Amino acid sequence: MLTLEIKDKVVLVTGSNRGIGKSFVEKALELGAAKVYATARSTDSLADLAAANPERVVLLNLDICNQEQVDAVAAAAQDVDVLINNAGAGGGGAIVAANNEAPKRMEMDINYFGTMKMAVAFAPIVKAKGGGAIVNILSISGLCSFAFAPGYSASKAAGHSLTQALRAELAKQNTLVIGVYPGPIDTDMAKHLPFDKASPDSVATHVFDALATGEEDVFPDPFSVEFVKQLRIDAKAVEKANGASA
Repeated sequence: MLTLEIKDKVVLVTGSNRGIGKSFVEKALELGAAKVYATARSTDSLADLAAANPERVVLLNLDICNQEQVDAVAAAAQDVDVLINNAGAGGGGAIVAANNEAPKRMEMDINYFGTMKMAVAFAPIVKAKGGGAIVNILSISGLCSFAFAPGYSASKAAGHSLTQALRAELAKQNTLVIGVYPGPIDTDMAKHLPFDKASPDSVATHVFDALATGEEDVFPDPFSVEFVKQLRIDAKAVEKANGASA
């Protein structure tokens, strides 16, 4: 079983300017990471954290949909042990009734193609460090679509399949590939959802625990744990319940 302790390792986090991403940066520092590359389209909100840890936090501007920026960040971060693909986006809107392809393409570009670009760029880098790890932040909606977020669900389903494919392809280079499937988390993206929400810090804690134990599929909050339990009992019933959520 592949495992990895975060102490003295180098971590890169996408979408690190707020929410779960910022919690990953803070938790990695707390656990003794040697360096954290904190990336986002704007890193202004991380300036204080970087100033307090000038030798351990490196801020890099990154749009994961921009191949030139992905390549530039990969060139600047050749010492990465752990890539955390956290950047994501959601737009909402029904498929037929909304009749608006643009937000669905945006979700797929970021949540699937952007994640894939980062994995392709960093797989050789973590291999050179002995295997390392790639962590993809997905969603329970990638396991069974929610009617109120069909485009987001489809993009996360693509991310789920991508994660499985990467796990198989990168096993021979000893890279641990982890899929993380949160339920509602207390972030800006989920603020409109009428559910109890777990904290971003709890997600980061569960993920770093999973790296240490080699757990490949992470359900980091009570909602996601119960969701996948019900999905395994009766997937069709969960599908119908989710379909009524629009």
